Amino acid sequence: ISDQKPLGCWSVKHGQVLTCPVVCNFETHEYIAVHDDRVLRIWKNEDINLDKAFKATLSADVHRIHSLPHSGPVVLFKAGAVRTLDVLLEAPQQEIENVISDEAIRWSEAFTESQQPVVIFTTEKDGDFFVYIQKPKQESAHKYKLEPQELSQPLSFTAYLQNQTVTLLCLCSNDSVYKVLIPLQQDPEEEEQTLPKSLLLDLSVSGSVLKGTSLVVVDKDHVAVLGSLAARGKEPKECLTIWNTKFQTLQTSKELPLGTSGQLWCYEEKFFLTHGKVLTVIMYKCETSSLAAAVGKLKDSQTPGVPSFVNWNTLEDEELVVSFQSQESLALKAESRMNLRSRRSKAAKAQPDNLSREQLLLNLKNAPTNVLESDLRKLMSKAKTPDLQATIGSVVTVLANRSKTNPRYYPQSFLLQLVETQALSYSLCPDLMALALERRDMYLLQICLQRFPDIPEEITYTCLKTFLSISEAYLQRTDVDLDSVICYIDVKCRKKKVKTEIMENGFNEELDQHMCDMQTHSKSDSESCPVGPQRAALLNAILHSAYSETFLLPHLKNLPAQQVILFLRYLYYLYVKCSEKVNTTLPGVRSPTINQIMDWMCLLLDAHFTVMVILPEAKELLSNLHKFVRAQVRFYSELNKIEGSLRELQRLNHLRNSQSYSIEVLEII
Repeated sequence: ISDQKPLGCWSVKHGQVLTCPVVCNFETHEYIAVHDDRVLRIWKNEDINLDKAFKATLSADVHRIHSLPHSGPVVLFKAGAVRTLDVLLEAPQQEIENVISDEAIRWSEAFTESQQPVVIFTTEKDGDFFVYIQKPKQESAHKYKLEPQELSQPLSFTAYLQNQTVTLLCLCSNDSVYKVLIPLQQDPEEEEQTLPKSLLLDLSVSGSVLKGTSLVVVDKDHVAVLGSLAARGKEPKECLTIWNTKFQTLQTSKELPLGTSGQLWCYEEKFFLTHGKVLTVIMYKCETSSLAAAVGKLKDSQTPGVPSFVNWNTLEDEELVVSFQSQESLALKAESRMNLRSRRSKAAKAQPDNLSREQLLLNLKNAPTNVLESDLRKLMSKAKTPDLQATIGSVVTVLANRSKTNPRYYPQSFLLQLVETQALSYSLCPDLMALALERRDMYLLQICLQRFPDIPEEITYTCLKTFLSISEAYLQRTDVDLDSVICYIDVKCRKKKVKTEIMENGFNEELDQHMCDMQTHSKSDSESCPVGPQRAALLNAILHSAYSETFLLPHLKNLPAQQVILFLRYLYYLYVKCSEKVNTTLPGVRSPTINQIMDWMCLLLDAHFTVMVILPEAKELLSNLHKFVRAQVRFYSELNKIEGSLRELQRLNHLRNSQSYSIEVLEII
């Protein structure tokens, strides 16, 4: 998710349905899925076709697979039976016993205790809830009944295992969280017990009640609850809240105006939830709970007297800048992913000179220009921390807003300094690139494209269209970084003879002819770059930017045909230049790689193939591309023929004693 690029995608056949979440086997690095309730599929990252992956048809319906880091996956069947994956694969059609009768599984989880897997799940039948604990390797199972609660039903469960005791937490419909303690060591002959529930937390504060839908354990003293916060006389609002169960206090909360699916996950100190169409990942760090922290009275607290509900949005309700800042010991940092791009928002705590971040921004917002830039330089001299980066990102947004309202104000050099020296991202200052586009600041756009890891595809497309449409005369008057082009484009005359390094050594006549074709095209078509060095440097920045093909293609289809041809000609020029080198690497700093060039050529052809075929001016370019690629394919196919001999040479080289002298004659057949 940091690069927002799909690493793999697999699909079942039409008519088949994945019936439980796919998991990863930590030990073998394989994916495990179940479709149509009984068909087990196992595959690795390099497998392309899911239909050709390992397949096993089981004898009973699967409810869920749980993956454990040190014990391997365990399979929970709808009938309540549990098997380790290894045992199940030994005999996929083995008989699966019925552990539950007329009960529906509502929730399940797996843990590791003494290197042995432990599975816990809850069931419901006629309004009654039951808890099962199974140890598949010891073939032990225990059933318990949850103590019924008048006018209340469990809505969500979570649990953790500590000191041979399972602590089960129940989020109930009466807006409370209950705790149930279940010891792992039980007499197998003992009859079904009724487990008492004790009130752990009342989800109400200052007259507001949280109608929870999901909860997870943060640590032994904190829980996170996702739900709808209802205040008297106001519309309910969905929120993510953190509660201190030890002192019965609400630590902090975050309003989610776009709505959620009602599901909350927690894994490796990160919360996962959906917010509208956005996947939000929230990192947290939880320190030891104390009464002083719970009531916001820590001596070193930077925000004394902050109310229970803390506004996590710290800059004019902009969701891109999110601070999970609270006055207690629970320190949270947020990373939101918008449009499948990485949003690197950082936590903000205390600011220099004992000012809160909000107060600092408020002071800078109306400060004179000289005072503002002076204070910012002092701020930048501080040691770099995530808090400081978030603050500087917010300050950049303040500068951008000031430039929009005042056309005469545009601190270009200062903005460049911030981008070049600070670890900023698009999400920390989303208005900066829009401002640079408005002011036609090519240099700032180039630096942002080189340094920001999370630029949305729409902005990338807008930059590309601007770079291709702006006049050559304007670009020649513009300062841009030419480090990526100066080593392979003659900035003065841009007419440099091309020398190929392809050695025609012992190939057949047909291949020789194709190699000659390839050399001819490379000499005739790439003697001069089709664009100027300034435009080439800007386009190179586009090639380096991260993107997701799914979200970039719709925008690329709107690119005018003449601009597509110009960009393709430049990509073809780079492609030929790369092919001249044995290592297919262009010289220079931040020069495009062969993979980036090929990916963008494919993107453009995918988006405009029909138009390219129809346009007469694109015919020669497509023909040259076709011939050049065909010649390279033939060339590499010939190399593949001697791959075995080259591997044998490498093996013999390892076996050779470096201390002895020898002359060897090897015959390549």
